[in-house]
Amino acid sequence: MADLSSRNPDWWRQAVIYQVYPRSFADADGDGLGDLAGVTARLDHLATLGVDALWLSPFYPSELADGGYDVADHRGVDPRLGTLADFDALAAEAHRLGLKVVVDLVPNHTSHRHPWFQEALLSAPGSAARARHVFRPGRGTYGELPPTDWQSVFGDSAWTRVPDGDWYLHLFAPEQPDLDWSHPEVREDFRTTLRFWSDRGVDGFRVDVAHGLAKDLTEPLRDVGGIGATGEEALPRIAPGSHPYWDRDEVHEIYRDWRTLLDTYDPPRTAVAEAWVPDTRRALYARPDELGQAFNFEYLETGWDADRLRRAITASLTEAHTVGASATWVLSNHDVVRHASRLILPPGTDLDAWLRSGGTDPATDPEAGLRRARAATLLMLALPGSAYLYQGEELGLPEVADLPAAALRDPVWEQSGHTRRGRDGSRVPLPWTVRGPSYGFGPGPAWLPQPESFARYAVEAQTGAEGSTLELYRTALRLRRKLLQGEELSWTPGAPPGVLDFTRAPGWRCLTNLTTEPVARPAGELLLSSTPLSEPDVLPPDTTVWLG
Repeated sequence: MADLSSRNPDWWRQAVIYQVYPRSFADADGDGLGDLAGVTARLDHLATLGVDALWLSPFYPSELADGGYDVADHRGVDPRLGTLADFDALAAEAHRLGLKVVVDLVPNHTSHRHPWFQEALLSAPGSAARARHVFRPGRGTYGELPPTDWQSVFGDSAWTRVPDGDWYLHLFAPEQPDLDWSHPEVREDFRTTLRFWSDRGVDGFRVDVAHGLAKDLTEPLRDVGGIGATGEEALPRIAPGSHPYWDRDEVHEIYRDWRTLLDTYDPPRTAVAEAWVPDTRRALYARPDELGQAFNFEYLETGWDADRLRRAITASLTEAHTVGASATWVLSNHDVVRHASRLILPPGTDLDAWLRSGGTDPATDPEAGLRRARAATLLMLALPGSAYLYQGEELGLPEVADLPAAALRDPVWEQSGHTRRGRDGSRVPLPWTVRGPSYGFGPGPAWLPQPESFARYAVEAQTGAEGSTLELYRTALRLRRKLLQGEELSWTPGAPPGVLDFTRAPGWRCLTNLTTEPVARPAGELLLSSTPLSEPDVLPPDTTVWLG
């Protein structure tokens, strides 16, 4: 059995971490927005589910220009979500229930309402107050053109001009000005932030945009031009570490400094990088003298294809082992279409176009999507390493693709000129009960509208219901904890085409049929199946089994 005890410094290596998006988890005060007290009141759900830790997406003061990732105070709590006392109560209750607490850290940028940026706006160009963010004069006869061709991830220029003529950099929304990590005050402030939350009992950190902190700000700033102005998609085509602002080699000295600090705690605080970089670079962030772990987005993006999944799994395990890390696996999060919908779409589907159609073109079969999602989950949970779950996937929630345009809150919608609907469909508040104005999320309507279909997905509807997705997750997590030993897998020779078949120590086996036809199921004690088996010797399509 895996050692996930509170004193084990390596608890994270094969843990199951549950992502809580606080504004959509549970609303205790009735304002329609989820809050920390709501999370605390529902922690028994996580304990019963069987996860090892919860990861809290940002709960800091924010005007929600980007779902909370525009942070005005990295060491505070948004008053709409609670207080520091509420956070302390949440952490204490989580620890009482045996759950670790991981919090989001957003070091690439601040909110434009952050005191530093407000001071910068009141100061002159070239002043010390502006040096903590990235301000530059514009190009053109009168400085009327942006300093470079750099593009925001959300669309349009990554530069915004202020009234005195200077431009400031924001790789995301204009409300998210980038910090200059060459400034010593920036570095020291985040050391203070790491200590602040670690001293409050936080067990680890998820590092947002971990690949973006270091930037080439030598003059003159260089355009990215032919390599792609938004940058991330161009990373595989340029010399590693040389992009002007993504995945630069200098970023790793920041994380080595952080690791020194995090290791002063007993047990050491963990960290995981959100780094959208080529797989050949991802392991750098997971080195033991840096963050220790990095999200594996290649696996999330692979789709439902046996050969591609096997290659992604093998590469990820090899990559993690080369630096002494453990692999990470994730199927859904707050930034992507939920996998109960995504995995059933035809290969190559343009997700933005699908969302623009309200989820109708191409049409999807929710039951087929759920079947495939359940199979994908059991496959993921059988892999060596850490599994990251996103709130609601244990209920089988699909993407809410048909939200009314007037309800959309994601800045992607406006900044893309209404061509990309954004990520709101994965952030619709959870259904806890089968009735009520927000299905138990809170006493009144939720901040994003929930479809009527959410009633059948509610925790209340699925608890104790034989064959429900919630009970499948509970059983799988309970069984996984008993079965885990080591961090290796062995692929079974001679597996049929389209079938993933591997063994984990001390001899349990996972098979997934990703084809459209049933295949023979090998002998062995059936420990768990993602769907009921009508024939004991047959493995149906879109089904995963664990064998003893």
